[in-house]
Amino acid sequence: MTNIHDQAMTYVYQQVLQRLLSFFSRAERTALQLMIQRLVVAAGGMERIGEYKVLAIQSGSRDSCYTLALLRAAQLSIAGRSPATFQLRVASLCLNGTSTKARENIHRSYSALFLYDDPRVEVLMVDDREVLPFDHLAPMSSAGHDANRLNLLMVGHRRVWNGPLDLWDDGYLAAGEFLGQIARWEGGVDAFVSGDTPRQQKQYLDGLKRAAAKAGLNPQVRNETGYEELFALLDDLGRDCYHVLYGGHERAQWRPAEQFEACRRATFIDIHDMLVSNLEERWPLLTEFLGFQPDELSAQLRDNDIVSLSVCAHLRGLQACFAHGRSYEAGVAEFLQRALVKMRRKRLPERLCEQAVEMFGNPATQADQRALASADAQKYLGLSEAQLVCLLFSPFVEKGATLERFLRHCHPGMLVAMPDLHRAMQGNPVPEQVLQWMVDVSGLPVSLIGRLYRMGPVVMDESGRSDALTADASDTRAVAGEWSAGH
Repeated sequence: MTNIHDQAMTYVYQQVLQRLLSFFSRAERTALQLMIQRLVVAAGGMERIGEYKVLAIQSGSRDSCYTLALLRAAQLSIAGRSPATFQLRVASLCLNGTSTKARENIHRSYSALFLYDDPRVEVLMVDDREVLPFDHLAPMSSAGHDANRLNLLMVGHRRVWNGPLDLWDDGYLAAGEFLGQIARWEGGVDAFVSGDTPRQQKQYLDGLKRAAAKAGLNPQVRNETGYEELFALLDDLGRDCYHVLYGGHERAQWRPAEQFEACRRATFIDIHDMLVSNLEERWPLLTEFLGFQPDELSAQLRDNDIVSLSVCAHLRGLQACFAHGRSYEAGVAEFLQRALVKMRRKRLPERLCEQAVEMFGNPATQADQRALASADAQKYLGLSEAQLVCLLFSPFVEKGATLERFLRHCHPGMLVAMPDLHRAMQGNPVPEQVLQWMVDVSGLPVSLIGRLYRMGPVVMDESGRSDALTADASDTRAVAGEWSAGH
């Protein structure tokens, strides 16, 4: 019975491969052979390929689905010509900003490639630091949602209030910690494979270093701009990238704990040079075979997979309205103009430009767009409009250096409570309504606001080093005395 089943599955896999290859151009077929050679050499020869395990990260994006299709083609091609092929681990990280569409794209691509029942493939996801089998229907745990929201706020609040809108840096840190841990789970993997371009690799590493600095970590400065340095950097950051930021606050541990290797052995295999087809040539493979449902506009304009395009525009509107004394609509219009310049520089189809204008430049729908974006931020990120505005001002760090500015612009009625706000952040007793206001407007417990109060904003220099200001105990006592005596 087992032999019959194995023969049947072998036939199914051959059919999957043949259909997959039918969508490949001649250049892609050539690139596939080069990829196979690269994997076989990395494994130490065809006789050791069956012991070799490769890791791919799946976010549901167009590029990650395409890369996975190439890896699956390589795996099945080797299986058709040798007794064994490499093992494949595919893993996804559950983040608050991950859309339902992305999870469905992941599921459809796995189904089309017959990954679920292949013993040579592990299909995993991580929710609140727990490794689980991938299930696109499983809702994210409430504990994972809360942890992601707190991480986003704690890292995001350590920006310079009038600096770049790098509010989502936690996504870089969460992805880094996830990659470092999933590469060590259940015996580990031998290689991490990615098709990210050199520019994308540098952007991620810069974001990871910036986020690490905001989390209070100081990894060794390296000159590499590609993923060759990634695992060494992750080793520097350690198993818990948030332990400095949270201090003694209890947080979920990676689990099942006994299934993680003490040491990592993974290396990086770069395949960006093998992704030979242009975007238009990939659409049949993506849409017809993998069942990928694109959001073309979002794919072209989003800076990351953490926050939706509508929330990015919403944030620009809020910044214009609350920080710069302009209208919300003016901020969204500025976002639209920058988007159009970017799209035309990339020579994108005019229909996408028209779609962007309709979405963000139509006065008749702007009020609805604002309401929709605000609802998305609440649903996916767990942040109200008031909490987003608070995040824009970063009013707690550096002993509340921008607190007065924040209150004057956004909550003038609370100016009289400034002494109590400072006392609360220093850990002193204050009226309950003041504490509740702090929690409501920030989305953070008062104890964590107090940790931010003793930290400074983080500025990165050109070498990747951070300059973070930290308030010491004597400075805190001085400010406490100043507010007690003078207000």
